[in-house]
Amino acid sequence: MNIKKTIDKIPGGMMLVPLFIGALVHTFTPGAGEYFGSFTKGLMTGTVPILAVWFFCMGASIDIRATGTVLRKSGTLVLTKIAVAWVVAMIAAQFLPAGGVQTGFFAGLSVLALIAAMDMTNGGLYASIMQQYGTKEEAGAFVLMSLESGPLVTMLILGSTGLAVFEPHAFIGAVLPFLVGFLLGNLDHDLRSYFGKATQTLIPFFGFALGCTIDLSVIVQTGMLGILLGVAVIIVTGIPLILADRFIGGGNGTAGLAASSTAGAAVANPVIVASMKPEFLPAAQSATALVAASVIVTSILVPILTAYWAKHMNKKRQDIQPSPNPETDGEMKLRSAKGNL
Repeated sequence: MNIKKTIDKIPGGMMLVPLFIGALVHTFTPGAGEYFGSFTKGLMTGTVPILAVWFFCMGASIDIRATGTVLRKSGTLVLTKIAVAWVVAMIAAQFLPAGGVQTGFFAGLSVLALIAAMDMTNGGLYASIMQQYGTKEEAGAFVLMSLESGPLVTMLILGSTGLAVFEPHAFIGAVLPFLVGFLLGNLDHDLRSYFGKATQTLIPFFGFALGCTIDLSVIVQTGMLGILLGVAVIIVTGIPLILADRFIGGGNGTAGLAASSTAGAAVANPVIVASMKPEFLPAAQSATALVAASVIVTSILVPILTAYWAKHMNKKRQDIQPSPNPETDGEMKLRSAKGNL
């Protein structure tokens, strides 16, 4: 059976399919973890420890050595993405209640959901798109996008906007596994290879554990809103990213548009943040469902839009280039022939 090949055809499938299975389990048998106990309960409720191992392995996989072009391109995209999410948080905080909207079409929408959907780029999706439509240096720009992984950026945005106050040790605790992995991976390349292989393997496990915290009725309620959130992520982050790529990164905007997605790992951030700050618990479940929907929508639309943009820019570049003049070319050839005589 070609199970993996089938799952891979779904955007973000290795994350989203286990997440959906976990949501089914939680919706129809919410007491399954307690009933089976032991390792089964640990797998169903172990979001944080599984993610801790994943962050460590992710840090170990990053090579500190990178060309200046890669650093400039990736730094531009990462900082722009974070800055846009911060501005959105500042604006949304003026209109949305701390626990999120409770009724109406926008029920479930919260500042936490907006930040989690916008502050992380799907690095794997970006790299695969740019390998087809960009340069090798642009494809390698995903190297710094891994630094967005985890709740740290979300926590920084929430803290800097005054929406939450995190103790210094909470920030250290959120990033310490990543930093230790990063250090070991760069001290020993064999360790980087060893731990780096686990990053993909762990994705379905924390996806399933995350799903076991979601009630499918919430996904149904936020379905259309989740689609709109995904479209909003592309528009709100995509335009600044295109401009930053063109005027700072030295590209034609293709890399910027390719970075306007929601990372699959962002689905975990609302739950992790809520575990640190209980005041976000009322918004965490709906935020998780909304971010999951945004992951799907952006994973489908971003490659399509990027392909159109790349073709448009290539055509535009060809139109700007001067076309050869047959008469001039003929005169030059004639002069050259006379000179040879």
